[in-house]
Amino acid sequence: MATPAPTKPVDVTSSEHFTSLMEADLTRVSVLNFWAPWAEPCKLMNDVVSALANKHKNVLFLNIEAEGQSEVADSFDVESVPTFVLLRGHTLLGKISGANPTALSSAIETHVGGGPGASSSLDSSSQTTSSRSNGPLSSTDAKPQAPPPGNDDEDDEEEEEEEEGEAETPEQIEARCQKLMVQAPIMLFMKGNPDTPRCGFSQKTINLLRKEGVEFGHYDILKDDNVRQGLKKLNNWPTFPQIIIKGELIGGLDILKEHIDNGEFKAMIEDV
Repeated sequence: MATPAPTKPVDVTSSEHFTSLMEADLTRVSVLNFWAPWAEPCKLMNDVVSALANKHKNVLFLNIEAEGQSEVADSFDVESVPTFVLLRGHTLLGKISGANPTALSSAIETHVGGGPGASSSLDSSSQTTSSRSNGPLSSTDAKPQAPPPGNDDEDDEEEEEEEEGEAETPEQIEARCQKLMVQAPIMLFMKGNPDTPRCGFSQKTINLLRKEGVEFGHYDILKDDNVRQGLKKLNNWPTFPQIIIKGELIGGLDILKEHIDNGEFKAMIEDV
């Protein structure tokens, strides 16, 4: 039985709180509102979100302060505020950057049965907003949280090198992702590396795997945006880290923890 959604937006207080809210019902549509108190556009959109929550009582609306809940923001690649992420369970339905009440309303109506008119509206708006989501908006150009120091110049140089190379086709990206997924029986696609993880979820995943005493391969998705976006599409999983066992996605941190707690993880890896 589906769990009723709260009648007003829920303020997320921790990554654990976020996970518990999402896991309560993996079939319902959720709207994540990433905001910051210093950003004027967020004030308008917070009111819009409250109104939409009152209208769509079967949708879970979560208010997530991007700086205060940086682990959650990082896992969804939030680079500007306001940003809205639409999910059904773990499946990414859409991502909208900026204060655009019409686009947000249309997107929600589409995925909760808003009719043909709403669907065509989403098609045009999502093309516009998704292209903007790759970089910060001019009105709110501060990132929710600065990355760890020491790697900025190196990352910029690598990005420039990638841009100078030949662009990969979607088929080439998918093939490369599939090859990476079987580089080791257990593969962890993460932000950073095991010695210097770049997000809290990656750190916690490493801690769990090390506690289980298993060997695993790893890949830093921050070094290659083609792989980063390709894995999201290939595995139909919008966040990182992603844990792959024998070439198959098992999920992220919360799913890994669940499999470990119920004993299923040992069965998954007994022949690797």
